[in-house]
Amino acid sequence: MSNKLFSTLKNDIPSSVVVFFVALPLCLGIALASGAPLFSGLIAGIVGGIIVGALSGSNIGVSGPAAGLAAIVLAAIASLGGYENFLVAVVLGGAIQLIFGILRLGIIGYYFPSSVIKGMLTGIGIIIILKQIPHFLGYDADPEGDFSFFQVDGENTFSEIFKAMDYVQVGSLVIGVIGLAILILWDRVLSKKAKFFQIVQGPLVAVIAGIIFYVATKSNETLSIDSSHLVNVPVPKDAASFFGQFSFPNFAVITQVDVWVVAFTIALVASLETLLCVEATDKLDPHKNTTPTNRELLAQGTGNIISGMIGGLPITQVIVRSSANIQSGGRSKMSAIIHGFFLLISVMIIPKLLNMIPLSVLAAVLLIVGYKLAKPQLFKKMYDLGWKQFVPFTVTVLGIVFIDLLWGIGLGLIVGIVIILIKSYQNSYFLHKEGEDVQDGKIKMTLAEEVTFFNKGAILKELDRLPENSFLELDVRKTRYLDHDIIEILEDFATRAKERNIDIRLVSERGTVDNPPSYIEFFKLDKKSNHYNHAN
Repeated sequence: MSNKLFSTLKNDIPSSVVVFFVALPLCLGIALASGAPLFSGLIAGIVGGIIVGALSGSNIGVSGPAAGLAAIVLAAIASLGGYENFLVAVVLGGAIQLIFGILRLGIIGYYFPSSVIKGMLTGIGIIIILKQIPHFLGYDADPEGDFSFFQVDGENTFSEIFKAMDYVQVGSLVIGVIGLAILILWDRVLSKKAKFFQIVQGPLVAVIAGIIFYVATKSNETLSIDSSHLVNVPVPKDAASFFGQFSFPNFAVITQVDVWVVAFTIALVASLETLLCVEATDKLDPHKNTTPTNRELLAQGTGNIISGMIGGLPITQVIVRSSANIQSGGRSKMSAIIHGFFLLISVMIIPKLLNMIPLSVLAAVLLIVGYKLAKPQLFKKMYDLGWKQFVPFTVTVLGIVFIDLLWGIGLGLIVGIVIILIKSYQNSYFLHKEGEDVQDGKIKMTLAEEVTFFNKGAILKELDRLPENSFLELDVRKTRYLDHDIIEILEDFATRAKERNIDIRLVSERGTVDNPPSYIEFFKLDKKSNHYNHAN
């Protein structure tokens, strides 16, 4: 196994560099949006990369602090009376996730429709692009990682863009455009020319160009970039001050009900986001590996326990970093692990160098990531698949853009379920009439392979529409599951049929029966031969 991991290092090291540059501003920005110490975001990124990356069964998933938990963390820190008290909830949340994994609840992730997962990826791509435009222009009022429509700075996604137009920083915009040009050139042209351009990733070159630009224009009034538009990693004076940035949970509050409520909330939301991300990354993975979801919950739970114990934010598997990893050619979990080590080493050794990186350059990197997630042709592809796929997909996208990630997924899932119910209602039976009219009174109804209580309304409607003095042939030869609710409907209809002079012929695999005295007894007999399954 280890040989297999190391055999892909030529792919994993370059991709880990890209993931590192994507993760760095997000770790800091999510911590800022959460009202937590900046270093807590870096701790979560490091633990998510090294610990969760090592324990996870995912080849391409990357874990770290999640934007979807920022609002929960912000409220919880205030309600629990401080960050150290909140860390207890993070540790307990991790323990609850371990229980989820042991109970094998990871299977929940398989029940999200493909249209919703594709909508999630597209919606995140669009929201990344929209959220990065202000940073690209040099307006950094809202922290990186705030992906909600209504932002922590009081603006919303679109008003922030219009406001940024009035605060364009020339230096940030210039190096942002240069960085974007480097990324496009690298991706579209140079990477196809020589192997060197595949090993050395475009984002690394763009970041180096950004640092050089910042240093070279320091004395230029027009092009100089203020420190507020640069990465802002905490800079310790010595080893003691570095380790002084770690916080530790105050376990004295472990018996408080509020702490447990927050812990369950973190566990549920973090697990859901992780399972959704696992589904999404497996779809994006060009090698189509399947991630064991229960193992992923165990890995995430372990990561959250460790992160909480040393002062880090809650961790989930995150789609932005994971998709950046996939787009950059990551092949194994070594990419996630190495990116975690890059975070750790860089904040220990070169924080001052990191603080020379313009945020607009990192915004350019994220713009490319967002575009690859939300390519315009995907909308046409989903439209061509029909309304049953396109409607949940579109609702999910709009929900993510105009509310937030979990709301978008929830709305898309509800719409998907409603569509399933509608189609189930429509497809519960096929109605065939012998001849062009019903004057001869012969009507044939063939039940589908599976008929559940969802189909009650449709079947009742058709039975009630049968004219008096008619003949109904009910064919159940193809039916393998017949809900007891449907059998009761047939039982009740038999009484009404006698009053309306309707004869019924039941055709099953055992033969033909005219006007069965009891449908319940008939299907009980067939249940013994495994032709029908229903609850007694």
